[in-house]
Amino acid sequence: MEAYIVDSLEQHLFFGRIMKEHALFLEAGFLPPNSGLARESERLMRAFEGLLSRAIGLSDCVVRRRVLDSGELFTPFTDCAERQTQRLTGIPIDRTLTARTMALAGNHRGEICLPRGLDRQVRQLNREGLRLVDQLIDLKERTLRGADGCALFTANYPLLIEHILREARHYRGHLARLEGMDCRCCREPCEEELFWDQIMMEHALFMRGLLDPTEEELIRTADGFAGDYRQLLVASAAANAKVMGCQNALELTRKFRDFKHAGVEGIESCKIRALILPLLADHVLREANHYIRLLEE
Repeated sequence: MEAYIVDSLEQHLFFGRIMKEHALFLEAGFLPPNSGLARESERLMRAFEGLLSRAIGLSDCVVRRRVLDSGELFTPFTDCAERQTQRLTGIPIDRTLTARTMALAGNHRGEICLPRGLDRQVRQLNREGLRLVDQLIDLKERTLRGADGCALFTANYPLLIEHILREARHYRGHLARLEGMDCRCCREPCEEELFWDQIMMEHALFMRGLLDPTEEELIRTADGFAGDYRQLLVASAAANAKVMGCQNALELTRKFRDFKHAGVEGIESCKIRALILPLLADHVLREANHYIRLLEE
């Protein structure tokens, strides 16, 4: 039960924030003819803010200190990124969620004391998370069909929509396993590594494509990271996904994390020319930190 509660809350603290930002990125990318989709994105963003708020309220002294310190839930740039993105897009962001997450105290193994009824509250939270992520998956699928069918224009690449759809399904899979809706108790480590290697490769591709053409050195660096992750995926496929290059992935992702870290600094200080919202730059940095923590564990 302790593992169920801790794992559930850690999933929501990370993925609940990721999902609400996906909804924001979708909303920011729609034009007036698709104002209905923008309103739907706004509604889902608010719903995930509510889910995240509830998760934060249940997490103090329960989730692991290692997760709180990993940089996957917030970075030194997150508050500024939210403030700047709100100003640039006109979309209000509940920044108190970041302050509350930063104030959380983590548990130390063996010292956890679970409040009575917490398991019931977490189960309700998981069921609500499943309901909301299903709605967000549906919105992303409709958006992708419209973009691929030239029925709507969005400032988001079709591959980016596929990318955030993949992450939503990944989150859903975790919740389904926690709630006994999947016969497997957890994903195989090789599956998790393959998933995040692809996510990192696509981050590099997006960064390459969203940088201003004059940022030639940064574009070459991002392209190099995309190629490195592609090689990892090819090598994994050749090994039939049974022998994974965990150490190679860890070393590469640490380097990519450093590149992203510098990227957030450049975006927030307006020293890098790009079509990248500050919150998107911080978003991909947090995902790299999450993957590093998984590899280290």
